[in-house]
Amino acid sequence: MRYTLAMHDATRDHGAQPLDELMNRWELANHQLVEASAEQLNHKQIQRARKGRQLTLHLMQKLTGTLNDALAARLPKEERANFLPYSHKHLFNYAKGHDGTRSDPNEALMPK
Repeated sequence: MRYTLAMHDATRDHGAQPLDELMNRWELANHQLVEASAEQLNHKQIQRARKGRQLTLHLMQKLTGTLNDALAARLPKEERANFLPYSHKHLFNYAKGHDGTRSDPNEALMPK
């Protein structure tokens, strides 16, 4: 069987990710994540992550760390202790160990 470009593309595009929904629910834009990044993330990386282009584990972890930092910084100090950091397996449906039925423990902290 010959390996074709079309086969390659079909397996690397996973559609909209939980990261995209989470950023929408937290009212967080790509630019805000870029600004909060100590990891030097760029807009293109974040957009690719949200749309479901398959990323390396390292980039998934960088995005996850930046997202957690940005969300914690937006919360009032008294609510930060209640924030449970997200893991990359919560943000990407193709990550090993992803559970699509998991409820978000930070829902009460999200903007209304």
